[in-house]
Amino acid sequence: MQINKLRGKELDQLFESILSLKDMEECYRFFDDLCTINEIQSLAQRLEVARMLRDGFTYHKIETETGASTATISRVKRCLNYGNDAYEMALERIAEEKKTEEV
Repeated sequence: MQINKLRGKELDQLFESILSLKDMEECYRFFDDLCTINEIQSLAQRLEVARMLRDGFTYHKIETETGASTATISRVKRCLNYGNDAYEMALERIAEEKKTEEV
């Protein structure tokens, strides 16, 4: 687990701040202040790449639809295959919430 290398007071503070956010509007406001637009878009792009890889899309289709480089796609795929299962966890939770909202 690579995150152990990053652990520390500052990272704990960041994650605690994120966990304290109450709704989508607070997330938008917090990340707008914290990150550049490009940084936020890169994070969102990686999550979309993970979703598309999980759903069986080809590198070409992912590259075309998201604009992600093959290096980014490969990195995300490596995390899906050998990482901490965090992409899968997040994507499953998002899907569950959407199902709940539709009912």
